[in-house]
Amino acid sequence: MAERPRMTAAQLADKLMSLEHADVLLESVAWMARELMEAEVSAKIGAELGARTPDRATHRNGYRSREWGTRVGGLELAIPRLRHGSYFPSFLEPRRRAEQALVAVVQEAYVNGVSTRKVDRLVEQLGLHGMNKDQVSRLCRGLDEQVRIFRERPLEGAYPYLWLDAKVERVRERGGVRHKALVIAYGVHASGRREVIGLDVGEAETEAFWRQFLRSLRERGLDGVRLCISDAHVGLKNAIAQVLGCPWQRCTVHFLRDMLGHVTRAQQPLVSGAIRGIFTATSAAEARARLGQVAEQLRAHAPKVARLLEDAEAELLAFYGFPAEHWPKLRSTNPLERVNREVGRRSDVVGIFPNDAALLRLAGMLLLEQNDEWLVGRRYLSETSMALVTTDHAAPSATTSTQEVAQLTVS
Repeated sequence: MAERPRMTAAQLADKLMSLEHADVLLESVAWMARELMEAEVSAKIGAELGARTPDRATHRNGYRSREWGTRVGGLELAIPRLRHGSYFPSFLEPRRRAEQALVAVVQEAYVNGVSTRKVDRLVEQLGLHGMNKDQVSRLCRGLDEQVRIFRERPLEGAYPYLWLDAKVERVRERGGVRHKALVIAYGVHASGRREVIGLDVGEAETEAFWRQFLRSLRERGLDGVRLCISDAHVGLKNAIAQVLGCPWQRCTVHFLRDMLGHVTRAQQPLVSGAIRGIFTATSAAEARARLGQVAEQLRAHAPKVARLLEDAEAELLAFYGFPAEHWPKLRSTNPLERVNREVGRRSDVVGIFPNDAALLRLAGMLLLEQNDEWLVGRRYLSETSMALVTTDHAAPSATTSTQEVAQLTVS
């Protein structure tokens, strides 16, 4: 494409005044976009359009067309090309990974005829008219490769803390729609930085599936796990013991919700306050004492809660065997559930995924973005406190009793 003549502001004004049905706003935006692109390219190569500068970085090499949707209408931009290197206008932000994944999932659903009215409206808003199967397939392949690399990357070093959780999503299969488990593993590295270290989709949240998932993490290099935090799913609990062999912390938030289901609505505030108070103790010994007192108080009015509380003592107070700085983060799966909510916010737009790959694509790209932000952000836990965890004397074994945990507590 040959170089296009540039128009000054005065020439643009004369042109618009002479036209009977001129779209002043649209033409003005188009002129400003052209001027901005030419200014950016001139700065990048070190020479104005048409200038002969011997020490320039490179030369212009025509233009490429690109549609640009604006609030005042659609424009066809002529983006300058370079003989060496590339140029992309600063006012055109490339889509983030998660947005690309969402677009790909919506496109795939739309092309395969499984979209809802909600997805149809989103397709309209994203300007995806006329997308064919080849275009969709091309975009999906690129995103799927990024997700594959992310999911299969080697895990180096120790990950003392590991959170595991599952989120139920709907996936279309032959014969109907099925509920499937999207499982996420989230860890804190010995350096104190948090990472998403695993992601998979299973037919159901079974012990066999959890066992296979944890083994895949071990094969990639997962090592040094000192505490695993999750809900009380029996299959997951058994898989942790068999594959990781580390102490298990039961999510105190899930436990509290379960206990409130065993009492009347009138009793719930009292039970909730009493149980919450256990986990704010300043030591394992104090926490055990509080747990015993709460169980005794509840025995007369809520005997089942009292019994379950006593039975779960070791798994509820396991976090006291680690540095006090870490306690608020170790006693529940809340850190992972916040990530799950971000995944849910996008998956709610899709509603029903056309297949497992589409679900992994959207969740994987979102988690990849989140992981990148964590790796360049501030440390989740300090290196000094993490050093206490990685020493042998601070690491309780899988058979550590509650009394032994109390002795290991770092005050």
